[in-house]
Amino acid sequence: MATTPKTIDLWRQISSQNRTLEFKEAKTQFNNKKLFEYCVAIANERGGKLILGIADKPPRPVVGTSSFQNPAAMEEKIFQKVGFRVDIEEVEHPDGRVLVFHIPPRSQGTAYHLDGVYLMRVGQALTSMSEDQLRRIFSEDAPDWLDLPSKTELSSQEVVELLDTQTYFDLLKLPYPTQQTGVIDRLINDQLIDHHQNSRYSIRRMGALLLAKRLENFPDLARKAARVVVYLGKSKLNTRLDQTEVKGYAVGFRGLIDFVMSHLPQNEIIEEAIRKEVKLVPEVAIRELVANALVHQDFTIGGSSMMVEIYSDRVEISNPGEPVVPIERFIDNNNSRNENMARVMRMMGICEEKGSGIDKVIYEVEAFELPAPEFRTRHKSTIVSISGPREFSQMSSSERVRACYQHCALKWVMSEHMTNQSLRTRFGLSERKSATVSQVISTTAEEGLIKPDDRNGYSRKYARYLPFWA
Repeated sequence: MATTPKTIDLWRQISSQNRTLEFKEAKTQFNNKKLFEYCVAIANERGGKLILGIADKPPRPVVGTSSFQNPAAMEEKIFQKVGFRVDIEEVEHPDGRVLVFHIPPRSQGTAYHLDGVYLMRVGQALTSMSEDQLRRIFSEDAPDWLDLPSKTELSSQEVVELLDTQTYFDLLKLPYPTQQTGVIDRLINDQLIDHHQNSRYSIRRMGALLLAKRLENFPDLARKAARVVVYLGKSKLNTRLDQTEVKGYAVGFRGLIDFVMSHLPQNEIIEEAIRKEVKLVPEVAIRELVANALVHQDFTIGGSSMMVEIYSDRVEISNPGEPVVPIERFIDNNNSRNENMARVMRMMGICEEKGSGIDKVIYEVEAFELPAPEFRTRHKSTIVSISGPREFSQMSSSERVRACYQHCALKWVMSEHMTNQSLRTRFGLSERKSATVSQVISTTAEEGLIKPDDRNGYSRKYARYLPFWA
């Protein structure tokens, strides 16, 4: 169906550029190499549209473009360069000529590259895909690792003996079936076990990882057990405790969180003239970060597992695998590496609804005026570090900038806006510190993490800010 000016106007109204639409002004020209790169990147992200002649910042006015006056010739050039067909459509909008590049999705299990570089988008920038992302794409045609059997040729009684089905039904808030067939049917329905001929069953890896009474009973999964390490001091030099969780992730989750909380250092605070001890980090934050690490790990990476490391001044939670989305987008994104596992853990009340777990972490951190969590990647792993209380004056410049960006992103997902006042409140600062907070905002904007909300005018006093991707 042909694109109309009305369709163009509907696209312009979206709140932010998403993975299917990319706007560029390109009033007079658009670089050929950049065009080829965007075609490859958008195709790798399941396809979409590159639209020239429209400003990329709200309210996205139509400015018109004189680029590529011969669309048919450019279609041929694109095909010759990237190896797939891109249809170019000219739309005569009342405010100017618009070009729409209809970019098809890549095929299942394949990824496109330009001169050997596999591209993707991060915000408004282009970057090369990580080894982890490419491995995941190339294995799309293979059976999901979690769906493969861990133990086979089992009787129904052996299934129940290996899995903590009582806790499973308790977490689902369902009465335990009076007959064993009811238990087995539920496990089959939730895709945790499979039924075979002669009344034999197999336990999928996901079923074992979530419900195992003892993960050591599943040799291919024993190394995937969650691990907690407690150190003396701020470094790894002296280890006080190193313990591996025995149970599956779901049935052992409550015990794992209780164990972590019991070994967190305590801080003394004064509240209403009364001294009291509080944990280094609030339990809600620990719970959400541990749940996220369990669900988002890359199970195909051998010899590593989700780990919680407790230091005297911070907690670090890591999981195998680089993230499926850029770390800057953790707050607003809801993509999951293992969606089936996330689905079952949501059913049991362990994971939050899609996309809300990290939001809740940031909210709790701000409520306790803690330093902003640091999300980072290391070779084949993702790490989040969350520190105990620290005064604004003790925070480094990078910590202040990180807090500013996370506050701005949190406000956006809550349908609110960051202001100087809201950031002062986040840091626990008085109005006298407005100038100091303005410096933090300016530095964060200079680093390209936030931007002014132009729809609110240009008054510094009443300025509102948006994350860079909004």
